[in-house]
Amino acid sequence: MENILEIVSKLHRDECGQDLIEYALVAALIAFAAVAGMSYVATSINNAFSTIGNKLSNSIS
Repeated sequence: MENILEIVSKLHRDECGQDLIEYALVAALIAFAAVAGMSYVATSINNAFSTIGNKLSNSIS
């Protein structure tokens, strides 16, 4: 039982890999924000091109 407590105590004090997890979480948050933002940007670009296309079609007719 004492050996198990020593192992758990060492694992609790060991901070190796903690920075990697934090960087991964930040990268995931940035990726999520980029995907959410791209949806809005894509919609805006689509609307702009549709407006331009409609105006060109009306001016040709």
